[in-house]
Amino acid sequence: MKKSYLLRIIREEILKEIKISSPSTSELAKAYAKIKEYIKNGSKGALDLSETPIRSLPNGLKVADYLDLRGTPMQSLPTGLEVGGFLDLSNTSIQSLPNDLKVGGTLYLNNTPIQSLPNGLKVGYFLDLSHTPIQSLPNDLKVGDYLDLTDTPLSRKYTKEQIREMVPGVKGGISL
Repeated sequence: MKKSYLLRIIREEILKEIKISSPSTSELAKAYAKIKEYIKNGSKGALDLSETPIRSLPNGLKVADYLDLRGTPMQSLPTGLEVGGFLDLSNTSIQSLPNDLKVGGTLYLNNTPIQSLPNGLKVGYFLDLSHTPIQSLPNDLKVGDYLDLTDTPLSRKYTKEQIREMVPGVKGGISL
């Protein structure tokens, strides 16, 4: 087979798995290669995809340490995503989280358009919702330590005591 034909097939396969808005071929290939290499190496350590044009991830992705998606056009996450450390979605277009999301450490959602969280969400350490239009919190939300609601509709509407009554699963402090 000709090299150009093989490259076209590879590019088409990449576009099927990862939807990216008009990236250069090299940007697309680098982001895709990084994910493939991470999975190939047993999903150990961290996966840093910050500031890439990536829009989607494979279902069932497991990241042992942290997953950094800051500054990407990410709007949603795949089902079965598990992150052992922190998941950083700051400054993304994230609009929803999957019901089965697992975050062992910190979940950064600051400066995103997210308005609600799924029922049963558990965050091992810190949940940062500052500077978001978050409208509600599930009453079964569990946060191992700290919840940041600075500059949100909830921080303008409720006191810390009222938030704590709404979400008793927050074990540490609440910042409004």
